[in-house]
Amino acid sequence: MNVNRREFLRIAGLATVLGAGGKAAVVALSEDETGAAQVLAGEAALVGSKWAMVVDLKKCLEAPNGCTKCREACHRVHNVPDFGNPKDEIKWIWNEQYEHAFPSDENEHMVETLKNKPVVVLCNHCENPPCVRVCPTKATWKRKDGIVMMDFHRCIGCRFCMAACPYGSRSFNWRDPRPFIKELNQEFPTRTQGVVEKCNFCNERLARGQIPACVEVCPQKAMVFGDMEDADSQVRQILSANFSIRRKPELGTNPQVYYIV
Repeated sequence: MNVNRREFLRIAGLATVLGAGGKAAVVALSEDETGAAQVLAGEAALVGSKWAMVVDLKKCLEAPNGCTKCREACHRVHNVPDFGNPKDEIKWIWNEQYEHAFPSDENEHMVETLKNKPVVVLCNHCENPPCVRVCPTKATWKRKDGIVMMDFHRCIGCRFCMAACPYGSRSFNWRDPRPFIKELNQEFPTRTQGVVEKCNFCNERLARGQIPACVEVCPQKAMVFGDMEDADSQVRQILSANFSIRRKPELGTNPQVYYIV
């Protein structure tokens, strides 16, 4: 009997993904209009029309001892490996100096509270993502709710998406990442050598009714996630009451991560 990919996912609804050490994680899958597999949303799933994130730099910089809880939570939940050197580094969320994150806003008279300060950065889930346009296998695509996704099994490692992304938001696995996962999360797939990866706005957590891990653990409540199309959402309320900037908006990508300065 011939069963194609779409029929298999419809019938089975489950996929087994090998983790570090050969351990298996069972993940419920569905298939979108592009044919890409993604986590099956449950009844409690958080649903939005246009997901976005707000980062309040004032609150973030007030965190004591160079807080890295958002990064630690994100990387632990998503099985991001730690190779121990910058050459092979895989990052979903990380820090950049202000003048590097916002080169068009940098000037010699910048206030000292921002100059040389670390800024939390991640994939911007652009409304007009250049990475999606250049991917030859559709391994990266944009969902209807604005999340720019990655299908690790479709990625052929050409790195066109990395060249197209103006934010450096994508990482490439030059080595097998699985032996370098400190604490395996059985509920999220691991990757293989030759695969690109990045932040996915915690789509698998949204499918279970949970907010992104970085937002959940932030002790300063400096990160807020919500639906930009919902006038009553917290992200809309914050942006309406505060001045915000985005990374390299002049490029026309329309990033969906906003920063309160």
